[in-house]
Amino acid sequence: MALKIFNVLGREKQDFQPLTPGRVNMYVCGPTVYDNSHIGHAKTYVNFDMVVRYLRYSGYEVLYVQNITDVGHMLDTGEDRILKKAQQLQAIPMQIVERYARSYYEDMDALGVVRPDISPRASGHIPEQIKMAQTLIDKGHAYVANGSVYFDVTTDDDYGKLSNRRINELEAGSREAVRDEKRNPEDFALWKRAEPEHILRWDSPWGEGFPGWHLECSAMAKKYLGDTFDIHGGGVDNIFPHNESEIAQSECANDAEFARYWMLVGSLTVDGVKMSKSLGNVINIKDALKAYRPEVIRLFMMSAHYSNPVDYSDGALESAAAGWERLYGPVRVARGMLNSAPNTDDGNSFNERLAKAAEDFKAVMDDDFNAPKAVAALQELTREVNTLLNSGTTVGRATLEAIDQTYRTLGGDVLGIIPAADTANSNGQREAGLIELLIDLRKQARKNKNYAESDRIRDELAGLGVVLEDRADGTIWRVS
Repeated sequence: MALKIFNVLGREKQDFQPLTPGRVNMYVCGPTVYDNSHIGHAKTYVNFDMVVRYLRYSGYEVLYVQNITDVGHMLDTGEDRILKKAQQLQAIPMQIVERYARSYYEDMDALGVVRPDISPRASGHIPEQIKMAQTLIDKGHAYVANGSVYFDVTTDDDYGKLSNRRINELEAGSREAVRDEKRNPEDFALWKRAEPEHILRWDSPWGEGFPGWHLECSAMAKKYLGDTFDIHGGGVDNIFPHNESEIAQSECANDAEFARYWMLVGSLTVDGVKMSKSLGNVINIKDALKAYRPEVIRLFMMSAHYSNPVDYSDGALESAAAGWERLYGPVRVARGMLNSAPNTDDGNSFNERLAKAAEDFKAVMDDDFNAPKAVAALQELTREVNTLLNSGTTVGRATLEAIDQTYRTLGGDVLGIIPAADTANSNGQREAGLIELLIDLRKQARKNKNYAESDRIRDELAGLGVVLEDRADGTIWRVS
């Protein structure tokens, strides 16, 4: 089955055909770094991390670009988010940017999100943005007004094609303050003149100013991925005006299609309510990680299709934690049994079941990255693995290693919800060694007919969740 992606541009599921066979160029709108990242960011970037991981698992060479917005993202009041935060903390704007950019990467690393190949910053690409704005002026799609540059939406017949919102349906002033100097209320800023008190400012042909929020993504995507690239990702909340403006300015400037496939991640609510500082229900990633394992948070974020909304609550996370324990249980047991498993071929045909699980997993992931169904395929496999490991029959090392590798690849490399063997328990090797030492001591006790001591060691280990099984070929252990 070929990979299919639901393309928001066109509202249909389409076969994925990259511009260059075997290679995917992908751009995802990154965060504005003016505060700690919250769980809404986690949903977006965990889901796109899953997409990138699966593309690479499928054999594609992926060039993944995700920007950092460190200038130009305005509030509805016309205030720059970063400048406002700097004033609150009595700090320099770039001090705020560095603090929260580091915080963002700390959170993403903790969640197991693979870092993008390129993480360009808006403030580091001012010349490219000025050049694109000038190109749009030269082509008649933009105009200068009192030191600012605006895109004239009436010059683009396709404006609104992503969100299906046409000019006569728009409300003036979306995401930026309305200025009388605009030709049309719906026009958006490519470049803004800097008022005397505005700290972030650069020279331009139109005077000192700073770029508009939308322009940065167009300029940086063009620089690193070309006029046309394969996949553009972002959050559904930014479909208008941000993504819509990206398309308009890019296609008018470059006379070429911008992104061929648009993927938008659904929103996240908290206990059924949209996150808002005024409501006091914003949950930072750092706080969430204090309560739940990163793998549990990832599993929760994949409990719904990436394009669908999810509701964050204690009950939902507790359910995800229980589900993760059930899923990881057989992996933990198999890894524990590896310590004493026989090297002989056990004649087990379980490899066929593992191959079937991989096929099922790939089939649903090829259907628009359906992570919930992929998790369900692993859960189905888990039930059969548990039956095998608890059957009392000898399971050889090769079979255990194959089970481990299946979960490591599908659940770990692709979904990021199964930790690698060396990180499943930070003291795993030490604990395994101590258990083996106790098994040797028990063996010696039985040899000396000290059955009371032998039973005590067995019972003490059982109390710690370590089950011993005495077999003809020796004693094996597993974690219950």
